[in-house]
Amino acid sequence: MRYAIENEFLRLTADTHGAEAVSVIDKRSGAEMLWQGDQAVWGRHAPILFPYTGKLPGGRMLAKGGEYRGGQHGFARDMEHKMARHTEDTLVFELAADQRTRALWPYDFVLRSTFTLAERTVHHSLTVENPGEDELRFGIGYHPAFAIPFDDRHTTADYEFRFEREESPLCVSALPDGLLSGHSYYLGRNIRSIPLTDELFQNDSHCMVNLRSRTLAIVEKDSGRAVSCDIEGYPYVLIWSAKAQPVRFVCIEPWHSLTGEEGGPEEWEERPSAAALKKGESWTTTLSTSFIR
Repeated sequence: MRYAIENEFLRLTADTHGAEAVSVIDKRSGAEMLWQGDQAVWGRHAPILFPYTGKLPGGRMLAKGGEYRGGQHGFARDMEHKMARHTEDTLVFELAADQRTRALWPYDFVLRSTFTLAERTVHHSLTVENPGEDELRFGIGYHPAFAIPFDDRHTTADYEFRFEREESPLCVSALPDGLLSGHSYYLGRNIRSIPLTDELFQNDSHCMVNLRSRTLAIVEKDSGRAVSCDIEGYPYVLIWSAKAQPVRFVCIEPWHSLTGEEGGPEEWEERPSAAALKKGESWTTTLSTSFIR
């Protein structure tokens, strides 16, 4: 079921399926700024990645004496979340461990997803609580997709990814099968921007590590219109789009954990995590996205 909140500038709609934002409308122009999930290209909008990002080595994990199979990016994006609170300016969704989740990941948890608006900015907070485990380890990340071009007068070449400060973005490679290969490369050296081209994502995403910038934006060069994500505090930031040409959307993905490794450990407790919570503890991260029009 879908719910909406709005202010003077934006109208946001999110779905209980996946606690996923499915629409952000600029109220003055009527423009839709999120990718609308064309199944022929990529059928999602802005999924939550939990309890892991990327893939599992061998497509499985070993945890609490059992074996569990898992696809890409965990299961939270594919499950129905409970509507916990809906006010004029706030949406809160909740996913708690149950029979469905324990068949995929044998841990107790509560995942709370909160959306709020502040002028032209969407704040999306993810809170993880440990209600009963001795220790709860998890990975987590965001995967929002923004519609490109912003109007029919512009093309792919009119856009660039722009850092808040000069960067030499070092990327870790997950080629060819989505697992860390041990290789790395520079996407650029001493740059402030990465030109958007229809070929930029022909080999899949680019996972940048330890950026110094507070923000990363996709910018329309002639007008200054942009979507800007606050990436401060995120150790990994990915950019990605589907291989369709011309580019139909771009993703800016701040992550707190990485995909698995080629030949890496299948034991869950050995997988590098975003956080490790003791019983009764909670942890929160927030992605703030500003729509500059």
